[in-house]
Formats: sequence, structure tokens, C-alpha cells
Amino acid sequence: MELHRTIAGEVVSIRPIRIADAQMEADFIRRLSPQTKHYRFLGGVKELSPIELKHLCQVDGRHSMAFVATIRRDGLETEIGVGRYAPNSRSDVREFAVTVADEWQHKGVGTMLMKQLIQSAQCNGIRQLYAISLWDNEAMRALAKDLGMSAICDPNDMQQTIYSLQL
Repeated sequence: MELHRTIAGEVVSIRPIRIADAQMEADFIRRLSPQTKHYRFLGGVKELSPIELKHLCQVDGRHSMAFVATIRRDGLETEIGVGRYAPNSRSDVREFAVTVADEWQHKGVGTMLMKQLIQSAQCNGIRQLYAISLWDNEAMRALAKDLGMSAICDPNDMQQTIYSLQL
């Protein structure tokens, strides 16, 4: 299942991530600005290890899922965004994260990725998606508002917000 949409004059494809995408994922993370990396990983991350990359690209489609947004650049598939969810201690709840390349932010890529995640979650009996974000992450705040998510201050860390979406 692959979705295509034209954004800013380029065809953006949304598809499930594959284990073979580890190098593309590494390149994507490497190109993110320090601020975007900080928001995604809740701290300073320069690069991920091969084991971490394999873990991010290895999803089962039911308990864990990830979609990549890609474009064609110089004949190569280039990642411009990723959205994923991963298991929680409850079988019907998943933690999610969405990251969009700096030059593609505020163009609808995050919303496209979230809609695919929501659809996948619903098909797999998941009743709630949630994300933990730094309180000053304005892009996440806007995405959460657009999708009708609730937001509360993390009781364990006042620097973080917990966004939640009932499905």
C-alpha cells in the first residue's frame, strides 16, 4: 500500500518502512537539524548505531508500524519524513513519533504520515495513540491540534507534554 501526493511540486510517496531502508533512515537522521533531532529524540543525538537503525526499520505491521515519506532526488528514493508507533504495556495503546525533514515541515507531510498511522492502528485494534514531546515543540503542538488530540503536561517532567488521540 503506497500513497502518492504532490506537495510543493514534488511527488511524495508514503509507504511502509522496510528493513532495507536502514541506510536511507540513517541519511535522513543525519540531515536533520540539531533542533529537529532534539525534538525527535528528546535530547542530543548525532547518529544512530546500526542496531538502533535496524530496530527502527524492523516493524511487524501489527504491534509496531512505521511509514516513510519519500521523494525521488537524482533518481534515488530520499526520505523526507517518518511516522511510527511502537508497543506499550497495554495491548490497545501505542506510542507514536513523527519526524519531518526541516525543509518539508509545515507542508502537510506530518499529517499524511499520521493519517496512515491512524488507519493502521485502527485496523489492528489499537484504541489510543500517544506521544511525549518537549513542551516547546510548536510543530508537534500544531499537528496535535489539527488531529484533535488532547494535551496534558507530563506529571513526571514539566518540560514535556503528552499528546493523546482516542481512536
